[in-house]
Amino acid sequence: MKDKPRIAVFKFASCDGCQLSLLDAEDELLGVAEAVDIVYFPEASRTMLKGPYDIGLVEGSITTHHDAGRIQQVRRQCRTLITIGACATAGGIQALRNWKDVDEFVRVVYATPQYISTLKMSTPIAEHVPVDFELRGCPINKHQLIELITAMLAGRKPNIPAYSVCIECKRRGTVCIVVARGVACLGPVTQAGCGALCPSFDRGCYGCYGPMESPNTGSLTNQFRILGQSDQQISQSFRSYNAWAWQFRKASEECERA
Repeated sequence: MKDKPRIAVFKFASCDGCQLSLLDAEDELLGVAEAVDIVYFPEASRTMLKGPYDIGLVEGSITTHHDAGRIQQVRRQCRTLITIGACATAGGIQALRNWKDVDEFVRVVYATPQYISTLKMSTPIAEHVPVDFELRGCPINKHQLIELITAMLAGRKPNIPAYSVCIECKRRGTVCIVVARGVACLGPVTQAGCGALCPSFDRGCYGCYGPMESPNTGSLTNQFRILGQSDQQISQSFRSYNAWAWQFRKASEECERA
């Protein structure tokens, strides 16, 4: 009998939300549970088996010297490495530190800063090791994760959308809040995956799933200006969960310089 693929789940700097999305998919996981062995998952089990692993799922960004070394070890242990969530794919909300003085943060926040050892920047996993697939979201969509695991087991390309949130709005019949209400919305440049949740409640998209396949951030920036937003407001709009994704980073820095 052929051995089941061995899956490991690793955590770096993050809130655990993407791992919880995996646990929240317990009903769906039953459909693939007989085909895989989840052998390393500290969030869910006390039993941790050593590598090598067929598939490694990594949540979180690299923010310490220790983690910069550990991700190298994880990469060597995993035949296929998949990053899950905004922290792992784009540095996460903690990447906001990348534009500031981290030493000053440490001095203000911690009573004994001499015990804190951290990197100057929070960076995605792909800036440290080769990554086979990036699953975006803050948090990730559990159905996309199951689709990704299923595709890996079947040896096919995962059916994960790369188009924008605007497509999801159209499919659910949501009126465009930018056109109809003049609300600033990142939907045109953000990858689909949430079901256009915020626009359905008359709120602008916050960019939780990061840049879509070909984001025209320059055009959207001009539209935001037409809506009356300042360059500072526009820059802040691009600096949220996926601030260090290069398309959003470029757009925010251009507005900051302006």
